[in-house]
Amino acid sequence: MSGPGAGDGVVVGHISGIWGVQGWVKVYSWTDPVTALFDYQPWYLGQDRRPARVFEWRQQGHKLLAHLEGVDSADLAADLIEAQIRVPLDALPPAEPGQYYWHDLIGLGVVDLDGNELGRIDSMLSTGANDVMDVQTAEGRHHLIPFVTDRYVRSVDLQAGRVCVDWSVEWLD
Repeated sequence: MSGPGAGDGVVVGHISGIWGVQGWVKVYSWTDPVTALFDYQPWYLGQDRRPARVFEWRQQGHKLLAHLEGVDSADLAADLIEAQIRVPLDALPPAEPGQYYWHDLIGLGVVDLDGNELGRIDSMLSTGANDVMDVQTAEGRHHLIPFVTDRYVRSVDLQAGRVCVDWSVEWLD
């Protein structure tokens, strides 16, 4: 089975370092909860999307550690540092009603309550308190808008490719 192509799959984390001499790697996860990363198998690593299976894993404090099949030395593990971890989209469970995967939001247009175009979601950020949309205007400027439903985000229409926000265009200046 080959890995996801250039236009499919989703990045769910990356290899952030090595752990010990037996080939364990430190993993940074973008999933919620962070350990859900290990539910999605196989992983496809790096630019060449090399398939990898997690042989075993553990959480040690705030660190996530993984031992990948075929990676049994620190040298082999070191070759994986900074490799993105990508999984096929169909490996992810469907989003719960009212919940959205970031990869589904990125690229959507953002409009205010009056229908004024504010820009497109360039990326999403996690602040701990709530997620934030990085909205890029047609002029290339970036503005941060909290992704807080029932407060700022009034609707998300994935089919129409649009997010409606209670946000004033004047606040962007």
